[in-house]
Formats: sequence, C-alpha cells, structure tokens
Amino acid sequence: MSDPRSPITTHVLDTALGRPAEGVPVTLSRETDDSKRWELLAEGLTDADGRVTDLLAPGSLRPGTYRIRFATASYFARVGVDDFFYPWAEIAFQIDDPGQHYHVPLLLNPFGYSTYRGS
Repeated sequence: MSDPRSPITTHVLDTALGRPAEGVPVTLSRETDDSKRWELLAEGLTDADGRVTDLLAPGSLRPGTYRIRFATASYFARVGVDDFFYPWAEIAFQIDDPGQHYHVPLLLNPFGYSTYRGS
C-alpha cells in the first residue's frame, strides 16, 4: 500500500512563544540537474499546528537536492515581532531514496533557528 502523505512535510515551532508557528509561507524547490538553478515545486502556508503536509503528490519524489524556504519576516510581522535577525530560513537537503518520507522541522525564534530530520 502506498503512503498517502506528501513525501516531504515540514513543521515550524516558535520556540520563543512556545507554540506552533501558524501562517509561515513555505516554498519547496529542487536543484536542477545541471545544478545552475532551483526549480520551484510547491508553495504552502503552515496551518494552526505549524505544519505543511501537502507540498508534493505521493510518488512524485526523485533523488536530488531540495530546498525549503521559510519566509520568517512575514511570520514575525504577523505575530507582532519587530526585532528579528533572519528574514528567511533556507534548509537544503539531499534525497537519495525517493521511497522514504522526509520530514524537515524548523525550530524558530527571532534570533536563531535549528532543524533536524524528523519522522
């Protein structure tokens, strides 16, 4: 049975506020085969739980280098944070096995962020 989820998902948590970061604009891109540019694959917005679960259709993933970009400036403006350092955060990652699910979380605060490969 195939997995009905997007093969790439994300989750943003605002560690300064201690809650999911709702309303963060997210884009997913793939590096082109000639490694000269990025091809936009999908756009999304984090939901009330800070998640984007529908970036790609199941079965559409292929090996390569991908990038998720989080528009953090617009999120911080929306929640009333005027003083922040990173207007966006980009996470690039390599996919070797397109049969797996890749979850890329972002832990965010106005002056830092971190990520890891989630499940």
